[in-house]
Amino acid sequence: MPSQTESQANRTSIQGIAIQATASSPKAQRISALDFTKGALVLIMVLYHWINYFIGPQWQYYQYLRFLTPSFIFITGFMVSNVYLSKYDAADPRLAKRLFVRGLKLLVIFIVLNVARTFLIPALGTGVVMGNLLDPGNLFTIFVSGNLPVVGGKLIAFSILVPISYLLMFSGALMLSYRLYKYTFHVVCVVLLSSILALGLIGDLSPYLEVVTIGMLGVLAGFIPIAKINDFVRHPYMLAFAYLCYTIAITIWNVPFPLLIVGVTLSVMVIYLIGISGSESGIIKGEVILLGKYSLFGYISQIAILQILSAGLRRFDSGVAVLAISFVAAFALTIASVEIVDRARARTPSVDRLYKAVFA
Repeated sequence: MPSQTESQANRTSIQGIAIQATASSPKAQRISALDFTKGALVLIMVLYHWINYFIGPQWQYYQYLRFLTPSFIFITGFMVSNVYLSKYDAADPRLAKRLFVRGLKLLVIFIVLNVARTFLIPALGTGVVMGNLLDPGNLFTIFVSGNLPVVGGKLIAFSILVPISYLLMFSGALMLSYRLYKYTFHVVCVVLLSSILALGLIGDLSPYLEVVTIGMLGVLAGFIPIAKINDFVRHPYMLAFAYLCYTIAITIWNVPFPLLIVGVTLSVMVIYLIGISGSESGIIKGEVILLGKYSLFGYISQIAILQILSAGLRRFDSGVAVLAISFVAAFALTIASVEIVDRARARTPSVDRLYKAVFA
């Protein structure tokens, strides 16, 4: 029979092993660099929407921000394989259900927000002409083709939620076959790329198909161990040279789909490199990481904030002062809205439950 000292030593050893296993488990930790990447994309999205609202479609440099929306979808796909598959076993039916329900929630949020928008926009007096959301042609555009104007679209808002919801629901459905064949997502990605190529040969395109395909490429990227990704992106000079070549290419040829894939991949890697560099304790970096944790809420709140700012400042001439005030206010209020929600969740359990019910 072991002595009391030996028993205590064994218990200490077991506890140490448990603590070590917990610390190294991907289930126990968020990837702060990934949160930083999402937060930085939300801030760039604020810039994009501010230009849209306060400068307008005549701005001639929109192609340099074309990576933005697909980057969100790429990261969503990355999280499917890198995050969700670390929390659930592929054979666990809860994984497919979790992804499908999450996607369905986003679709419901999109519909509710746009229905609310049809009532609020006229009241705000922004001058936006609302389209009939129940028109069959508009419904086809919104939910099937995705052929919305790249800039200045008036039919709907929050359009990014539609392809993200499709990607999540599609990924949830694919998990059923992924249990049996581990290259399911690879095969599907090849089929999607082939479909885009076939459409291109007949002179057609499908924006939703393109961005969902980029999301599927994100799923494939998520199968790569995070340590290998960290090692790969730690080549700043290589990334800078590649991004310079990409910038020159889109300046000459605009942003066809192959260059869009390149732009999304490079942009996400550059931002991620910044996220894994330096300390996480800085105020600015901490705010960006927090914004990444609330990326969906931050995306929704920024559009609401910009629409209110646009309505409130329409009575003034669009001079330098108005542009400066709206620019600073858009960023400050978006960050403040996330701070308020984060603190409210920590202090009020009912707010936390409501947030999880809607956004989690």
